[in-house]
Amino acid sequence: MCGIAGLASTTGADPEAVRALCARLTHRGPDGEGFHTDGQIALGMRRLAVIDPAGGAQPVHNEDRTVTAVCNGELYGYRALRARLRARGHHFATGSDSECLVHLYEEYGEELVHHLHGMYAFALWDSRTRRLLLARDRVGKKPLHYRRTPDGTLAFASELKALRALPGAARTLDHTALDHYLAHGHVPAPLTLTEDVRKLPPGSLLTWQAGQIHVRRYWTPDFTPRPAPGPGEAAARARALLTEATRLRLVADRPVGAFLSGGLDSSAVVAAMARLSDRPVRTFAVGFEDPAHDERAHARAVARHFGTDHHELVLTGADAAHLADLAHRFDEPFADSSALPALHLARLAAGQVTVALTGDGGDELFGGYRRYALMARYGALPVPAALRPLTGALGTGLVARSTTGTRRRAAGRLLETLAVPRDRRYAHLMACFTPAQRRWLRTGADEPATDPDAPLLHTLAASRATDPVNRLLEADTLHYLPGDLLVKLDTTTMAASLEARSPFLDHHLLEWAAGLPAPLKVRGTDTKHLLKEAVRPWLPAHIVDRPKKGFSVPLAHWLRTALRDLTRDLLTDHTARSRGLFRPEAVRTLLAEHAAGQDHAARIWALVQFELWARHALDQPPAPAAPLAPAPPQRV
Repeated sequence: MCGIAGLASTTGADPEAVRALCARLTHRGPDGEGFHTDGQIALGMRRLAVIDPAGGAQPVHNEDRTVTAVCNGELYGYRALRARLRARGHHFATGSDSECLVHLYEEYGEELVHHLHGMYAFALWDSRTRRLLLARDRVGKKPLHYRRTPDGTLAFASELKALRALPGAARTLDHTALDHYLAHGHVPAPLTLTEDVRKLPPGSLLTWQAGQIHVRRYWTPDFTPRPAPGPGEAAARARALLTEATRLRLVADRPVGAFLSGGLDSSAVVAAMARLSDRPVRTFAVGFEDPAHDERAHARAVARHFGTDHHELVLTGADAAHLADLAHRFDEPFADSSALPALHLARLAAGQVTVALTGDGGDELFGGYRRYALMARYGALPVPAALRPLTGALGTGLVARSTTGTRRRAAGRLLETLAVPRDRRYAHLMACFTPAQRRWLRTGADEPATDPDAPLLHTLAASRATDPVNRLLEADTLHYLPGDLLVKLDTTTMAASLEARSPFLDHHLLEWAAGLPAPLKVRGTDTKHLLKEAVRPWLPAHIVDRPKKGFSVPLAHWLRTALRDLTRDLLTDHTARSRGLFRPEAVRTLLAEHAAGQDHAARIWALVQFELWARHALDQPPAPAAPLAPAPPQRV
């Protein structure tokens, strides 16, 4: 695991500029650095040593040094891959997994990506063809950003904040990306909030040659229905695939642990780890003083069941007050408030281990969110156009008088969703700010130049899935998972110099689950049905069958108490108003209504994160983020 960066230019790449890029990625790789220059290109990396700490330095080269690569990530099953390559006559100079890249390229060219199993973002230079190849893993676990100048120069880095430090980098806001951020709470690939920088989308390749670039997608999940296995056969297969995915992710030359919330997904991963390990698993949990959001009791129950070496941390509103540090860790504003506990959880784990396994992806593979059952039942319900305004008004009224997580609020959200056309209902349900709310918030805003919901709507319309649940799973796998969950996971763990690995995101498991009939996953209101049956032999019934809670934060309460004054001052001071992006009266209304009892927590948090980002990304000279100091362990 590491951070990578580089330059490609027909007039020659400046190696000192690449060193400067890498200096801003030190938190991703505190264990060392490496560089390679070859006329038109300069490559660099910062290393977090997990495999072959002594001899696995990068860049890596083929035998005659005509092919060179730097890689951020891990290639699973690399020992078997090395053996196959040796059998074909290749010679290895290190014991690292990354060296497989250059030899695979010799065998398969650009098609090497189809032979990779893991999480990665890499750059590979072929000095014979003078061509640079950038690639990102299938689902987008590892990030990669790039900037192309008018003269054809290409700069790339694991994090956008590194590219912002380049001479001539734009500090101009991309208003299309801002509309997407307000709609989704994150900025989806390929957009960034900086006009001249783009993200390489998941499952994509970028080639640069003689100043020209070409981007193409090499992988998308296939949700075409396949013949249904019997329930017992499907459960056994899911269990076997999860076990194998976990086994591959336990390979490391540094200590390995796991995040444990006590929910089904993280508990299943810990169960698989315990079955595969001959020593107690190290587990880490974060909780809250507010009992409505605290799941430590469930995590402790799983820890006791498997005899793990368990550590935990409790967050309060005072911890949330360090908002500027949280925003600075992210390349862009990020409105998912669970990033706050995720950052503290990564810091806790980093004090004990270098690698942490997580349960990310279980909901998207097996239908874990309640919204899937809700949309399957009501998503196609016809509502006459004449009744939609009344339906929406009733829903808005219920939401305004409800608190997060209550049945009344859920009913209100459903009524609001039914008030929009059927093809836009899922986008409305997922929205941070709806289109009407964005028009109300933005200064001088009519309709945006592009529809932020268009990519999601296209995925739903083009899906090969024949069931509404599988169409939603496909949409979330392509949009919500890489745009929100994996950005949060990579950013928070890399800030602590911790490598996160997610067995559920193994592409073999994902591709198998994608083709399963939806009733195996969601049965009425029973979400994640197949996964529950698969892990029932491993886990106590009270863990398997308890309702899903999610990694939620007492944000609404904090915004009325510990964060109230800070938030008000931040969003209404001269600096915020002078941007001219949001109507001051709209911002004041959100704050006042929330203080009076309505729940605008998600929208206020989105504005807070944007303003904090703008102050360090647009208003101030770029500064590198220092690695987080590990949190002191609290063994339970």
